[in-house]
Amino acid sequence: MNNRAALEERHTGAPRTRQTVTIKHVAAEAGVSLQTVSRVINNGPNVTPVVRERVQAAVAKLGYFPNLAARRLGGSRSYLLMALNDREPTVAGWREGRGNDWIDQMLLGGMLTCAEHGYRMIFELVDSHSDKMVDQIQAALSALRPDGVILTPPHTENAAIADILLRNGVPFARLGSRTEGEGLSIAMNDALAAATAVDHLAELGHKRIGFITGSRDYLASIDRLAGYRGAMDRHGLFDPALVAEGDFGYASAVQAFETLSAIQSPPTAIIASSGEMALAVLAMARKLDIPVPEALSIVSFDDTPTVRMSAPPLTAIHQPIAGMTSLAAEMLIQIKDGRSDLSSGQILPFEFVVRGSTGPCRS
Repeated sequence: MNNRAALEERHTGAPRTRQTVTIKHVAAEAGVSLQTVSRVINNGPNVTPVVRERVQAAVAKLGYFPNLAARRLGGSRSYLLMALNDREPTVAGWREGRGNDWIDQMLLGGMLTCAEHGYRMIFELVDSHSDKMVDQIQAALSALRPDGVILTPPHTENAAIADILLRNGVPFARLGSRTEGEGLSIAMNDALAAATAVDHLAELGHKRIGFITGSRDYLASIDRLAGYRGAMDRHGLFDPALVAEGDFGYASAVQAFETLSAIQSPPTAIIASSGEMALAVLAMARKLDIPVPEALSIVSFDDTPTVRMSAPPLTAIHQPIAGMTSLAAEMLIQIKDGRSDLSSGQILPFEFVVRGSTGPCRS
C-alpha cells in the first residue's frame, strides 16, 4: 500500500475501495504525470517501454478501471463499437419468445473482444425497409461517435448504409458478405457449406435431396442455393422440383415441407437453410409418422441449442458467428490503432457436425 492509501486508511478506518481509485492514484503509484498515465491507458505515443510497464503495474495493483467518459474526452476515440442488426426479424423473435441464437453468438464474440481492449459494444436495431433508416443511423452515429460499426445481414449489402458510414468517416465491417466493396468483409463460405451437406447425404445414398431456401433479402440465401445446386449437378441429381422457398421462419418451412411432400417423387432428405426451419421439418415428419432418419434425413444450416437437443439431434452446419464478430471487432480496433495493412475478404471455416438426423437412404 502506498503512503497516500495508508494515510486515507488511517483517517477513514477502512481501506480504499476500487471505486475510489482515480487516475491520480495511479500516477502517484507509478511516479509519473497524469498525462503519461493517460497516454498509456489510451495506447498513445511517446512512452518508453519501462514507463509503460510501470504504469500498467500500478493500474493492476490498484485495480483501476478507466472512466469511459473521461477516456473519450481525452482523445479522438469513443471506445465504442456499434453493431447494426435487422430490426423486424429480431423483434419478432423476441416477442414470440423464440429468441435468436445468431444474435447471441454475435454478441458473445463482439462483446468479449471489445472488453479485452477496453471497449464496449452497442447493439442497435435498424429497419432497412424504413424510409427513415438513414436518419436513424445518422442519429446513432452523432450520439455515440463509435470508432467502428459492425454490419450484420442483410445490412452488409445495403449501399445506403455503407454510404452514410463513409460520409461520416466511420470504418465498418460486413459480416456474412463475400462481395467486393467498401469496409472489411468477413464471412464463411455458405456455398461450400451447402455443397458439403449435399455430399454427405449423397454418400449416404440419397438421390432425392430437397432444399428449403432462406429469405431473398439475404445474400447468404443465394450462396447456399448456388452451392446446393452446384453439388446436385455434380452428382447428377438436380431437380428444380426439389427446391422450396422459405424465409428462415418456422411457418415458411411447414409450407415448404408440404410442397416437397406433394411432388411425384418426394425427397428422402431435406437441407433447411436455418435451424428454425429444420425443426419445422422435424416436427412435420413426426406429425406424419415419418421416422427420422430411417425415412427422412434432415440437415440444419444452424447449430443452435434447440437443434442439438432435438430428438433426434440434428446434423448441422455450425457457423463461426462469434468468431466472425470477434475478428470484426479486433480489426476495427486495429484500424483505430493506425493499422492500414489489414486485408478484407476474410473467410472463416465452418464445421459440419453429423448427428442422429441423417442416415442411409432406405427407400
